Amino acid sequence: MDLEQFREYCLNKPHATESTPFGEDVLVFKVAGKMFALASVDEVPATANLKCDPDLALELRDRYEQVRPGYHMNKKHWNTVEIDSQIPEAELCKMIDHSYELVVKSLTKAKRAKLL
Repeated sequence: MDLEQFREYCLNKPHATESTPFGEDVLVFKVAGKMFALASVDEVPATANLKCDPDLALELRDRYEQVRPGYHMNKKHWNTVEIDSQIPEAELCKMIDHSYELVVKSLTKAKRAKLL
């Protein structure tokens, strides 16, 4: 998966938005105003930060050398993932889905109802 495919996949999530609050070189993907992914435009290899359950985060870091603690993020709850690496695309999509779902679950009932 390259950066453009990553971007498209994130934006295809229901009610996902994209912005650049940290500058033009960092794409931030949110749902209901909460961040679920960010990706560096200029980084080689391309990387993204994804929210993750702490136990699963450790498991993914053990399984893939291209997954490490979230750069500039809470390292317990975020992973930095090389998106154009040897990680299978289906696995990367599962990581994005998981991040998105964690954020949606954290929303209040009222905000979740608005998304539906």
